[in-house]
Amino acid sequence: MAAMVSAVPESLRRMPPFQPHTALGRRLRQLLAWLWHQEGSHGQRARGLAAGLFCGCYPFFGLQILFSVALASLVRGNHLLAAAGTWVSNPFTYVPLYWFNYQLGCWLLGPGGGGWPGLDSLQDGRIWHSSGAFVSRLLLGSTLMGLAAALLGGWLYWHWLEREHRRQQQG
Repeated sequence: MAAMVSAVPESLRRMPPFQPHTALGRRLRQLLAWLWHQEGSHGQRARGLAAGLFCGCYPFFGLQILFSVALASLVRGNHLLAAAGTWVSNPFTYVPLYWFNYQLGCWLLGPGGGGWPGLDSLQDGRIWHSSGAFVSRLLLGSTLMGLAAALLGGWLYWHWLEREHRRQQQG
């Protein structure tokens, strides 16, 4: 066994355990490195990401980043991470995220009149011309989902930063 270990070059033995072999893996590693090297304390970075996750759960297309940076300023969080956190809602997740938020609002307030308006009205902005019952359910669900995502995502990110910091301190 010792012969096998010595046959492995030193540079390979010192590499972190996750070695991406695909383009997606390399992008994930770049994202993690970018997250690790942001400015601010661990708390500031976690608050910034949490602000972005919270604002990303709302269907305010085009305004999510502005709202998240403003919220990050209020909570003294990292602005870049706030902007990046809004990408929890993206073209691949819009429909499932907002459908879930609407269903959550319906579960709490009861079924609304008219139901889910469909993908076309979500894409062209007619969603805001729907009934007040629809909008209120969507915004309530978005608020609760945003709070859950912000609390969980911010805490997990802070915990990860602390663990990595301790790991670096130890060796």
